[in-house]
Amino acid sequence: MRILGVIPARYGSTRFPGKPLARLAGRPLLAHVVDRARESRRLTRLVVATDDERIAAAAVEAGAEAVLTASGLPSGTDRAAAALRALGDPVPFDVVVNLQGDEPFLPGSAIDRSLDLLTADPEARVATLAVPLDPAEAPSPHAVKVVLDAGGRALYFSRAAIPYGMDGKAARLRHVGLYAFRRTYLERFVDLGPSPLERAEGLEQLRALEDGARIVVGIGDWPVLGVDTPEDLARAERRLAARAAE
Repeated sequence: MRILGVIPARYGSTRFPGKPLARLAGRPLLAHVVDRARESRRLTRLVVATDDERIAAAAVEAGAEAVLTASGLPSGTDRAAAALRALGDPVPFDVVVNLQGDEPFLPGSAIDRSLDLLTADPEARVATLAVPLDPAEAPSPHAVKVVLDAGGRALYFSRAAIPYGMDGKAARLRHVGLYAFRRTYLERFVDLGPSPLERAEGLEQLRALEDGARIVVGIGDWPVLGVDTPEDLARAERRLAARAAE
């Protein structure tokens, strides 16, 4: 398969403006994400989709291509689709992977796991990832939870602490916001526009579930740390320092 990896990176983050360029261990946050993506064995091409020339320059310096996209796109996946259209590749990609630009620790092996899942299930339209949820994060709306069926397919995603767990022992999974889309479904997804549940939860993956698409989910113990705020960036800095000291 020909696989395009896209890192959406906009400048105007509500909680952390200019986040992709924030310095982590002396380099832009985006550069660490590019480093991890380049570890993947299966990506055919890697681009950063951005609305800002400064981010584009940082992407190229980090070793990725850059594609300029409109600033008003409603989601990272819409930005990934815009990048796909802008590339105009004469040989179509089979899969487009939307990589999170604020996950500096997610390894390339995690990307490859999502692609393996998509290859193994011809009926799946999207593949994504999850990790065990730290119980302390269960109440946080910033930690998105996912519930699966017996076959590892997503039943629902929520910012609420699902499943409820009446016995107090419910095992919960934290969603990792990486999406491997079959290209043909990505085109449908962006044409659908935001769905009611997507608007209610602020979670774009619910658009696919409401459309009846099968989403397969790989579970692992990957080191995830989403950088949404300056405080998160400080946590990431401490993690890198701890690794360097080992």
